[in-house]
Amino acid sequence: MITPYWTRPEPPYHVAIFTITPSGTDPEGYAAMNERMVALAESQPGYLGRESAVLPDGSDLVVIYYADAESIRSWKQHPEHLVAQQLGRQKWLARYRVEVAHVERAYEFAADSDAAEDRPGPS
Repeated sequence: MITPYWTRPEPPYHVAIFTITPSGTDPEGYAAMNERMVALAESQPGYLGRESAVLPDGSDLVVIYYADAESIRSWKQHPEHLVAQQLGRQKWLARYRVEVAHVERAYEFAADSDAAEDRPGPS
């Protein structure tokens, strides 16, 4: 599921940003596990949405939106997700990076509007 940037959650929220370089080993197994993890993640408490893109070097960039930091911690420790993490390190992933952040505010510009929209969160 791809969430267009104009439908992202209203701040404040948390994000987990994954940059993933597949190893090329067992691409069908990787795709099947990825599909399962996406479906499972969507059913987790605190899940707000997901965006993904393939970078020019073939790496995957995935941003997952959560209501709070505890939701991210719970997802990281989900038993099925732990198995996927282990298999990923053993065979499917050449490299990955995970960044976790808290988004306090967001703003945007659209050429067809009069001004940027600033959506402040708590100070």
